[in-house]
Amino acid sequence: MNIGAIRAARTRMGSAIRQTPLLNAPLLDRVAGRRIFVKAECLQVTGSFKARGGWSAVSALPPGTAGVLAMSSGNHAQGVAYAAAAHGMAAVILMPFDAPEVKIANTRAYGAEVVLYDRATEDRDTLAARLAAERGLALIPPYDHPEVIAGQGTTGLEIAAQAAAAGIDTADVLVPCGGGGLSSGIALALAAAAPAFRLHTVEPEGFDDMARSLASGSPQRNARASGSVCDAILTPTPGRLTLPILATHAGRGLAVSDDQALRAMTLAFRYLRVVAEPGGSVALAAALFAEDLPDTVICVVSGGNVDPALFAAALERSD
Repeated sequence: MNIGAIRAARTRMGSAIRQTPLLNAPLLDRVAGRRIFVKAECLQVTGSFKARGGWSAVSALPPGTAGVLAMSSGNHAQGVAYAAAAHGMAAVILMPFDAPEVKIANTRAYGAEVVLYDRATEDRDTLAARLAAERGLALIPPYDHPEVIAGQGTTGLEIAAQAAAAGIDTADVLVPCGGGGLSSGIALALAAAAPAFRLHTVEPEGFDDMARSLASGSPQRNARASGSVCDAILTPTPGRLTLPILATHAGRGLAVSDDQALRAMTLAFRYLRVVAEPGGSVALAAALFAEDLPDTVICVVSGGNVDPALFAAALERSD
C-alpha cells in the first residue's frame, strides 16, 4: 500500500464519489474548548465513507467478474452494493441479523441480496468464504483489502487539501475505527500529503482492540462481539493489513463511552445540522470530551445511517 494506490483510487472514482465538506461551528468549538473541524463523511454517497472503499475495490476487479460478496453491519454493505450495481455486477451481502433495519433495507434497495447471520454465535469470515466459493463471487472484506484501504485513503487526501485551504498547518486527526480500513488509509495519505498531522483511532469503550494493539505492539481481541450502540465499528480484532500501517503512522488510540457518542450525535445535529450514527460519532466525541488533545482537532464523522428511533431518542435525551 502506498500513496500511488490512493491517488489511483481517487481517479477511478470520478464523480461517483463526493468530496465531502470540512465543517466548523464556533458554538461547537465553545463546547469543546478547542477548534474542531468535522470531515462530514455522513454526507457521502450511501451515507458513509464506505462508498469510497467499495467503489475502489469493485472498480479494480478484472473485466467479466460475475459478482461480489461482502460482509458488513451495514455501511460497507451499502458501499459495495452501490458500486456493484453501477458496474453491472451481482452483490451478495452477509449482514448480522441485529444490524439496524435502515441499513438492511438500504442495502437491498441498491439491489443486493442480503444473507443474515448471528454475529454472537457464527463466524462471519467462515460464512463469507463458503458463500463466495459456492457462488463464484469475488470477496471484498470490509477493511483488510488493499483496494478498500486505498479507497478510504482518499478521505485523507481531501482532509490534507481542505485543511491547507483553511490555513491549518498542524492538527490531530481523529478517526472512528473498527478494523482500521479508514484510519489506515487516512494515515497513509496524511503521511504523504500532511506529515505534520497526527492520526488517532477512536473506538467504543470495551471494544478498543486497535488502541490496545497499538499500545501492546501485538494484535488484541475484544472479549465481546456485541453490546455497544456503536454497531458500525464493532470488530473482534484489528486487520492483518491495517495494524502494521497504523503502528507506523498513528499515535495512541482513544476510546469513548456510548453516552459520549450519543451526546456527540446530538451536538453534531444541533451545531452542524448533520445526522450522524453512533459509531460514526466516536471521533467527534473524543474531540469534544477527551483530554490531552491540541487546540485544533480534525475529526471524521464517518457515517449517518442511524435508525430514526435511536436518533430521536438521543435528541430527546439531550433536551
